[in-house]
Amino acid sequence: MYKKVGFIAILACLSGLAACSNAKEQLGLTRSAPDEYAIVKRAPLEMPPDYALRPPRPGMARPQEAEPGKQAQMALFGNDSQQSSRKTPEDGESALLQQAGADNAQPGIRQQVDRETALLEPQEKPVIEKLLGWAGTGSEKPPATVVDAKAEAERLKKNAEEGRPVTEGNTPTIKD
Repeated sequence: MYKKVGFIAILACLSGLAACSNAKEQLGLTRSAPDEYAIVKRAPLEMPPDYALRPPRPGMARPQEAEPGKQAQMALFGNDSQQSSRKTPEDGESALLQQAGADNAQPGIRQQVDRETALLEPQEKPVIEKLLGWAGTGSEKPPATVVDAKAEAERLKKNAEEGRPVTEGNTPTIKD
């Protein structure tokens, strides 16, 4: 009897310890991944000294207060000295442009291409137009027709009695 009580007490203690995460780690029941930030030692952040920077003089214009277009141009292309040195194309680039015919392009070519494109038939037609063969879009489509339900039912009943297909005969419509 004492053996059973002792076994139950040990079992209760072990189950209580299993519920604790610290006990699991100490018993080696959990896996621990290495901490990537503890492995690599990082240097402290600091600003490097800039000896070319001089303190501003009172009354001088501030470089960061340039006009907005100039600021954007400087941000994209750098300062003026870099941009002025790259105004003419290099020899290889100019030879390529000359062979491509960049110097003798037609002045109104964009308008001509737009006109010719507008005359072409659209390649992407709606599915209903492809299936039914309707030409064009918008107001060029045939007007919708309303089927007279009673007359259509009579026509279908008559075709069924005579043994004719349902597609035979004209579909009765309501005209405005």
